[in-house]
Amino acid sequence: MPVKHKKKPAASVSAPRSARLQDVLTIAEANGLLHGTRTKVLRGRMPKALVARAKSRTGIKSDTGLIQLALATLAVADDYPEWLLSQKNSVPPDLDLEF
Repeated sequence: MPVKHKKKPAASVSAPRSARLQDVLTIAEANGLLHGTRTKVLRGRMPKALVARAKSRTGIKSDTGLIQLALATLAVADDYPEWLLSQKNSVPPDLDLEF
């Protein structure tokens, strides 16, 4: 008889130390990005030092949790910094800002 494993809630995969990283997972969860069956397999060879540093900084112990956080970070990234930089020189220098 096969052993059934209980699924962990999506955001609880080795919860990251940082509140900012936990916020990323919370936003991803709220946007439905962490729901559904886990059928997609990602593989890749990474430098050992890169993986060790990322796990150390995040507090995540599993490779799966680390990849999930990395993908969630990209998926819910805020584009504000890019937008702000794109606004450079869009305000006329002679505009009176009243100060």
